[in-house]
Amino acid sequence: MEFRQKNTKFLFPVFVFIFLVIYLLTAPFLQLKSYNIMNKLTMNNKISSSDVVLIVIDDKSLHEIGRWPWKREYYLEIFDFFENYTNAKLIGYDGLIMAPDNEFPESDRKFFSKIGDFKKLSAGVAFAYDDFENNIDARRYDAELKTKTDIRIIDKRSKKYSKKGDFKSFTVLQKDYFKNILSLGFVNVPEDFDGYIRRASQLINYKGNFYPSLGLIMYGKYTGIKEFILTDKYLYGFSNSNTLKIPVENDFGVVSNYICYYKTLDNTYSHKKYSASDIINSYRAIKKGKKPFINIEDFNNKVVFIGANAQAQALLDIQRTPVSENFSGLDIQATNFDNLITNNFYRSTSPLYNFLLCLLVFVLVFVLANTMSISAALLSSILAMLTYFLFTFFMYYNKIAVSLILPELFIIVALACAYSYRYLVEDNKKIKIQKAMGKYLSYDVMQNVVKNIDNISLGGKRADITVLFADIRNFTSISESMDANSTTMILNEYFSALVPIIEEHNGILNKFMGDAVLAIFGEPKKNENHALDAVKCADKMLKKVKYLQEKWIDEGKPKIEIGIGISSGEAFIGNIGSSERLEYTVIGDTVNTASRIENYNKVYRTNFLISESTYERVKDFVDVITIKNVVIRGKTNKINLYEVIRLVK
Repeated sequence: MEFRQKNTKFLFPVFVFIFLVIYLLTAPFLQLKSYNIMNKLTMNNKISSSDVVLIVIDDKSLHEIGRWPWKREYYLEIFDFFENYTNAKLIGYDGLIMAPDNEFPESDRKFFSKIGDFKKLSAGVAFAYDDFENNIDARRYDAELKTKTDIRIIDKRSKKYSKKGDFKSFTVLQKDYFKNILSLGFVNVPEDFDGYIRRASQLINYKGNFYPSLGLIMYGKYTGIKEFILTDKYLYGFSNSNTLKIPVENDFGVVSNYICYYKTLDNTYSHKKYSASDIINSYRAIKKGKKPFINIEDFNNKVVFIGANAQAQALLDIQRTPVSENFSGLDIQATNFDNLITNNFYRSTSPLYNFLLCLLVFVLVFVLANTMSISAALLSSILAMLTYFLFTFFMYYNKIAVSLILPELFIIVALACAYSYRYLVEDNKKIKIQKAMGKYLSYDVMQNVVKNIDNISLGGKRADITVLFADIRNFTSISESMDANSTTMILNEYFSALVPIIEEHNGILNKFMGDAVLAIFGEPKKNENHALDAVKCADKMLKKVKYLQEKWIDEGKPKIEIGIGISSGEAFIGNIGSSERLEYTVIGDTVNTASRIENYNKVYRTNFLISESTYERVKDFVDVITIKNVVIRGKTNKINLYEVIRLVK
């Protein structure tokens, strides 16, 4: 009989390993997905500022004004309209003027000569990781760029955040345009590894100097703030009427923050949008002394962002964002500026906070799941997930970006680990119980009980079996000559030697009766050769006792002899007793015969007797001496007994 106890101590390092692997593999991805989900769920309370509007070169504009590329003087019309014919506060142009217009060079010259007249205008530039081409005077370009950004950054960051950026150049704008434009801000937008835009870069460290985004340089103009303070965690700006505090991340020379997107009406724009053609046509109408198509008072004190987004002629500018898969790139620039003027930012939790939160959730749920009932633990976990979801919703509503999916995932992981642990622990307990039961019951009987645990009842069946009865000769008188401890030691050694032999020969130990042993062959272990197995078992038991006799004599202990009686036939086998207490046993004439045959060993001075029914089944395997016409108590007819001398096969 072998029990293998499962070691559960190794599970704890396994669970720690599982936690770390899942966290490291999923944390960045799930944190970003949480940001997407919660942005959409809480978007209804985020309405963009009416002070920011978009002028878009869209499909309508191309249809009414003409095919792309436009003459650049068309831009002059838009800029001039907002600079001189409206009370718009600022103009932001999300575009890069890089290539000359060889088809309309005069239009280019006019555009470049006039671009410096627009004091409200700030335009875009983009930094790059590649070096300037060899024909570019990098020093002159760098010096020129500094004159286009009139804000100052006071860097108060610690050394670990003060790494210079890896940018080596910026877009080479058309020479006269670059010379004459008054204000430039970068339009680089960081894209996360999954292709979504969740952050806005506010500052880029280029060759040791900070340069502002288009939104930030326009914010400086809008508020009059020309000096900003950068710390490890925040970017500050102060004036008499405005205070800016942006929670930022410092990463490889780029200072960025999470964008607070606003509700969209068409999944593309979150700010009010006008077609560029309506602006140009209104401008032309005003120049002719006619009424404009658009009420110019609509732009009083507005900040205008101008850019392209059309299906035709490669002007499509849409980006993947948490609130839309088709969000306007121009509106991202406008949204960044909107966040700045309204101080509307998400504060994100640190990686350490996320790790500790997940660890706390994992440990708490694991402990609860191991101390509560399964139904209570599941209900508690569901309530915990719901409560945390509501907490996350509240935090996002208040612009604090906490991880949603990751802690919820670890509630599920903790439950899985806890129930795996419980299963193995309970399995261990079962093994221990079976091991303990095995000291009182035969292993096979116990397995039969476990197998039919839900159907244990009184009753049994009649079966063809062989019963072996073994008893120590004169043990009562022997025990009287020894103390209780010595008697117990001899019996324990005796039984410990014989029980494995019974199991080895497909028998089950039914019970100990003082110094006697009752074993059954053929049930519950099905075996057609149960009579032969019983005889072989008895032969080996006698040999084992002979070995023990020699050992005990050497130890100064008394010599012990045993007698064995075996009988085969039909008997009742099953559960007897009451509904409260059962005993698996065997009852019938076959049992009585085996016991009484064993008693005849004392009469005939033998050690090993079998009944005639057993002999008929094993006669080809044994040499015997026949003892004829023996009267067995309880039987009307005399029977023959057989002393087994030896096994022959």
